[in-house]
Order: sequence, then structure tokens, then C-alpha cells
Amino acid sequence: MPVDWELTATTIYCDDVADEVTIIVNQDGTVKCTGSQKYISPSKEVAKELKTASKKLGKKLACKDPACSTLDKYREELMAKK
Repeated sequence: MPVDWELTATTIYCDDVADEVTIIVNQDGTVKCTGSQKYISPSKEVAKELKTASKKLGKKLACKDPACSTLDKYREELMAKK
């Protein structure tokens, strides 16, 4: 039975930015992440938070959108159900 939806969203913990983000997938397969809106061109305050969290976790934190494998995987799972 095909899935009937226009868009869907899920909130996950993103290891790339050490924060919760929401992934939004439209029926046409386009995908958007709230993390990319916040972390690709971060404000000074957000950049400082990322730097502090990077030091604490011992790894560089950065948004990988548009080459984010998490976005691709979630979109592929949804489209397979369509």
C-alpha cells in the first residue's frame, strides 16, 4: 500500500553538530534540515558554541549538508515506502 503524504519530518540527534535537528522531506524527494539553516553559516554565538562543544568532544563539529549521509538515508527510506 503506497504511503500518502505531502511532507514528513523527524527530529534526530545529529553527531555532526552535537545538537537535535529536524529533517523535512517533501513528497517530491527534496530534503531540508534545520541544522543546516543554523550551522552552515553560523552566527558568532552559534560558532562559539560549536567551538566549545568541539573542544569538549575532541572532534571538529560541522554541518555536512548538502553531502549529509543522514539526510540521504532518511529520504531513501521514505521514498522506498512511497
